[in-house]
Amino acid sequence: MKLATTVKLPKKTSAKVLDADNPPWTEDMLGAPILKRGRGPQATPTKVLTSVRLDADILEFFKSQGAGYQSKMNDVLKDWVKTHSPA
Repeated sequence: MKLATTVKLPKKTSAKVLDADNPPWTEDMLGAPILKRGRGPQATPTKVLTSVRLDADILEFFKSQGAGYQSKMNDVLKDWVKTHSPA
C-alpha cells in the first residue's frame, strides 16, 4: 500500500527586491516612447523602384564586386548615358 504524500507549493516571494543602488525604473526615467519603423522617407527620393531582367553573368559579375553592387550598376549606366547622349 502506497502512502499518500502531499506536495507543498513553493512560497510565493515578491520578484521586486528593493535595492537602493538599483531602484526600479519609472516613467520619468524612461521618457517618452520612441517608435521607429523602417528607414522612413528619403531626404531626396531620386530613385525609382523597377524590375530589370539581366543576363546571369552580368549580375554575377556585379555581385562579385561586393556590397553596393546595385549602386555600381547604376553608376555604370549613368556613365553610359553621359557618353551616348546627343550633345
